[in-house]
Amino acid sequence: MSSAGAVLRAAVVVVLLLTSCAQAAPSVAAPPQTSARVAASADGLTLDGRPWWPSGFNAYQLATDWSVNEGCGAMVDLDRYFAALPPRSITRFDAFQALAIDRTTGTLNFAPMDAVLEAARTHGQLVIPVLAAQDGACEDEQFKDRYWYAEGWRDVADARALVSFEEWVTRAVDRWRGDPALAAWEVVGEPEPGVCGESCDWTDRTCPADAASVLRRFVDDTGALVRSLDASTPITAGLTGGGQCGTQGDEYRDIAASPYVDIVQYHDYGADGVPLPGDRWNGLERRLTQASEVGKPLLMGEIGQNAGSCSTLDHRAANIETKVAGQRAAGTAGFLLWAFVPDPRPGDCTFDIGYDDPLWSTVTRLGSG
Repeated sequence: MSSAGAVLRAAVVVVLLLTSCAQAAPSVAAPPQTSARVAASADGLTLDGRPWWPSGFNAYQLATDWSVNEGCGAMVDLDRYFAALPPRSITRFDAFQALAIDRTTGTLNFAPMDAVLEAARTHGQLVIPVLAAQDGACEDEQFKDRYWYAEGWRDVADARALVSFEEWVTRAVDRWRGDPALAAWEVVGEPEPGVCGESCDWTDRTCPADAASVLRRFVDDTGALVRSLDASTPITAGLTGGGQCGTQGDEYRDIAASPYVDIVQYHDYGADGVPLPGDRWNGLERRLTQASEVGKPLLMGEIGQNAGSCSTLDHRAANIETKVAGQRAAGTAGFLLWAFVPDPRPGDCTFDIGYDDPLWSTVTRLGSG
């Protein structure tokens, strides 16, 4: 055989080998986008294609597991909790990076949060993971200020964090997208891009002139990140709604108008028994109008009233029933009470809701339709 022929045959063999390897290697495709069970529109929420007016609780400590993480409150028997709820309820819980840090190894350990979604899924319930808190509670205990919303969220700014908040959002969404228990994503609970003075107490904070634009850019940027990974699960803006920095007056409507917000929220405290609290600029009636103007449903993400040493549980339940009935008639899209705890303190004046609280009956009778 000539040297030219040998070279030609060797080239053919190489091509055949490469072709064979390419055929045998598994293809690397983009992750499939599964359809979310929950959908949001100007008419409200649907679950599995049917109209849905959900009820439920905030249960912030569900991911506490002292064998793994530092925790946030007491540990909860997940099966007992989710089994006690009426079917198709929503639970809003803390899914903070700090609760995914293994106290022994110092590495990320998703097992406690995975257990929350698994238990919810097993019992036919739904959850809203809240990926960070405005006040830093159960994280680094640091108030998130204007700088954090403008650019700090892209850095490892949390003293207890292993990755940036941008990376945390990416990992959480990539991990739980498509889970049947997932109702919506909430990036930050009660966002407020203020500027701290000597302290970050509300009496010592100022609201910068560009607060609304900073918050809108944050909502758009984080929302685009979530949508790039999960195209169908709704995103809820965990807005307090009472005229906080960045969402005062018409600013609330601007945040609600973001294409990356599907569900807005209002958090209701301090107006016991009053269905539509607040003034004409920042009250619930105004927020419902603004939500309607941009075609978004408004979820009562937190409703809280103190009881225990300061009021009977039955009195609180009666007030909240009056409130919820009036809010539903006014056009809200569902309600979540603040807050379930497995170890209520009846001798103190608190928002605690234990297993024996009459509000469980309220949640069952007035929602989760």
